[in-house]
Amino acid sequence: MSDTTTENAPVVGIIMGSRSDWPTMTHAAEALDQLGVPYEAKVVSAHRTPQRLYDYAASAKSRGLRVIIAGAGGAAHLPGMAASMTPLPVLGVPVESAALKGQDSLLSIVQMPGGIPVGTLAIGKAGAKNAGLLAAAILATSDDTLAARLDAFRAAQTDGVPETVED
Repeated sequence: MSDTTTENAPVVGIIMGSRSDWPTMTHAAEALDQLGVPYEAKVVSAHRTPQRLYDYAASAKSRGLRVIIAGAGGAAHLPGMAASMTPLPVLGVPVESAALKGQDSLLSIVQMPGGIPVGTLAIGKAGAKNAGLLAAAILATSDDTLAARLDAFRAAQTDGVPETVED
């Protein structure tokens, strides 16, 4: 897990409750890599490292981050707690849990009280990938170069879908 994917300062923070969440959250990083968006990735547990979470979220904007992607499983308090401590957009990724296949994580993240928004994505790999793409789309609203890369990504994705069921 690298702190940044390019020589530029990170503008997206990817945080997760434990290292075991990285196999899911790596898909957010891959989407950002593909679009050339610099990020940092950190383990920040809402329950086991609350001071680290506070320090991370409270300093995120002043450190130049513009979006946070937070992945969490089980009780999944990380996205909501981060959102309560920063004015930045926070995108929550429910990490699949063994007991309830990520439904517990999804319900925990999606039920934020009014006033503390968390954009909640799908459970697992698809949610992480889409969180990376959504973070890029948020950034692209004020970055024409990134917007062009995102448009090219979407066009290539569309071109990659065959029109027929046969080869």
